[in-house]
Amino acid sequence: MLLAACLGAVVGLILALTGAGGAIVAVPLLIFVLHWDVAHAAPVALLAVAVSASAGAAMGLRMGIVRYRAAALMASFGSLVTPLGVMTAHQLPPTPLALVFSAVLGHVAWRLFRQTRVSEDTPSSPALATPCRLNQDTGRFNWTAPCVRALSTAGILTGFLSGLLGVGGGFLIVPSLRRATDLPMNSVIATSLMVITLVSGVAVSVSAWSGHVDWTVALPFAGGAVVAMLAGRVVAARLAGPRLQQGFAVLAGAVAIALAIRTASSW
Repeated sequence: MLLAACLGAVVGLILALTGAGGAIVAVPLLIFVLHWDVAHAAPVALLAVAVSASAGAAMGLRMGIVRYRAAALMASFGSLVTPLGVMTAHQLPPTPLALVFSAVLGHVAWRLFRQTRVSEDTPSSPALATPCRLNQDTGRFNWTAPCVRALSTAGILTGFLSGLLGVGGGFLIVPSLRRATDLPMNSVIATSLMVITLVSGVAVSVSAWSGHVDWTVALPFAGGAVVAMLAGRVVAARLAGPRLQQGFAVLAGAVAIALAIRTASSW
């Protein structure tokens, strides 16, 4: 339990300093340190992510920057396919699943490295190309078929990967919201955290119902993550920056390569 809390603290500290998805770090930690496979590590990682993301989502709701209707739409579609992801994870052999996870981790590392070289305030696409645009009079989205299609597709992908690999899905949700909407970055992140909270909660519930959650590890792991994340926010403003993000991206890429090599050698 103490080891689990320490591992969770590592995840929470990295989450506070970099804003990166906690499960992307949590799953490899559980694989390398506790020698678990992806299917067993995924719900434990998601529990820590869900609890941590809920704190950020609550802050966003108080500030009024969460687009809760968009978040509910994405989470609803994501929750429909999350059980399919969980079931697939326990049907697939551990080795191919670990290789898939290492590929996803490598992709996230590459995207994160590239994002540090582009201003977050720079629109990802021209304003006229965004399907979900805010009505300046009401402050709400003008809901259109392309808007619903874009958000629901992102939600489905997020839900499936959350159940399959135990990833929160922020690496999918944030770019999707930036492409599909004209929201400012703080609103994009807050809305993403709400989607992550809801979808991760469903994935953990499905795994718990099927008896695939080791609570003796999951609870101290989640507790350590939350405590370290809250503590890390105190120093985050001083340390956070492009260099730190790039460093984390390089670390994530190295972990992806190490996981792929370790998995391939044991195949």
